[in-house]
Amino acid sequence: MTNNDILRRLRYTFEFNDDKMIAIFAAADKVVSRAEISNWLKKDDDPDYKSMHDIYFASFLNGLINTKRGRKDGEQPKPEKNLNNNIIFKKLKIALALRDEDILEILDLVNFRISKTELSAFFRNPDQNQYRPCKDQILRNFIHGLQIKYHPKEKE
Repeated sequence: MTNNDILRRLRYTFEFNDDKMIAIFAAADKVVSRAEISNWLKKDDDPDYKSMHDIYFASFLNGLINTKRGRKDGEQPKPEKNLNNNIIFKKLKIALALRDEDILEILDLVNFRISKTELSAFFRNPDQNQYRPCKDQILRNFIHGLQIKYHPKEKE
């Protein structure tokens, strides 16, 4: 999954308009224009499509955490220059204040089942031998589950 694809899905799930998207970036001290957001949200085959670099997507996720959970006092976390599915998954978990049981329920909404142990392996330090990389399929199913849970039209 690309950063652009995840951004499109999150925008749809939580019904963020352009002003809300700009505010989320601003919550992480990142200034973006409406045109940049528009180009990131375009389909891959559109001539105006621009690939979203990891540092911008990390800023968006940090802003989402600040918006949903409240801004921490002191220095803000620096956006990662290189993202992977594990980091994206972890940031979404933090932003939405999800426990492992909540994530398993969300995955169950799309009939995707993993054990709590398998799930916790995605959030471990990469240096630990229990760490497992999060594959696109798992992140895709999680985001689809978020759409079912949080998007009003998906619930009907």
